[in-house]
Amino acid sequence: MANEKILIVDDELTVRLALKTAFIREGMQTDEASCGKDGLKRIGEQTYDLIVLDVMMQDMDGYAILQKLRADGIMTPVLMLSGKNEEMDQVLGLGLGADDYLTKPFHLSVLIQKVKALIRRNSVYSHQRQNTVDVGPFSFDLMKLECSKNGKLLNFTARELALFRFFMEHPGQVFTKEQLYRQVWNEQVVDDNTIMVYIKRIREKIEENGSRPVYLKTVRGIGYIFYGQ
Repeated sequence: MANEKILIVDDELTVRLALKTAFIREGMQTDEASCGKDGLKRIGEQTYDLIVLDVMMQDMDGYAILQKLRADGIMTPVLMLSGKNEEMDQVLGLGLGADDYLTKPFHLSVLIQKVKALIRRNSVYSHQRQNTVDVGPFSFDLMKLECSKNGKLLNFTARELALFRFFMEHPGQVFTKEQLYRQVWNEQVVDDNTIMVYIKRIREKIEENGSRPVYLKTVRGIGYIFYGQ
């Protein structure tokens, strides 16, 4: 991941400078807008991989900007920043089409991880529009419901296939066992042993050494994360 272009729309100079410094350190390009109108102008002139959008600005709020972008068919990932910690504010932002929401103050390391995850996810979805999900050496055919590694078909069971597809659609994101049960199989009762068995079987099929995974890793005390690269 390098050379991604990010637009920062925030009327606080200190915030813009801090974000710009962090993004440049990660090898990303940045543009800045100090108000909503300038942000819309830049978005109309250039294409970005991600927009970091402040909610509270003097000329127009981030919700109005977001609403206009989505109404105009601009689906660039948007990470909203807000000094408000109210749940309804987050619900409103996500409901209008934001991809994620971060409350000020925040750690720059957390923001960077969110930004990377959103860019990866958008890249995955762009492949989905071509009926495949391609992440690293893995390719998932959404029409045939088949998955391959370096062109070689992986022999997954139906539940293994569903679980690995979910990981491929969310590279670089950590999921708990509870989240996997709910989001992959729509089950509320969590069986730790069962999920561990599925993870072990998937690793045996995608890893060179299942006991030393490179792609599907355990995050101790939390859950699992999939790296496609």
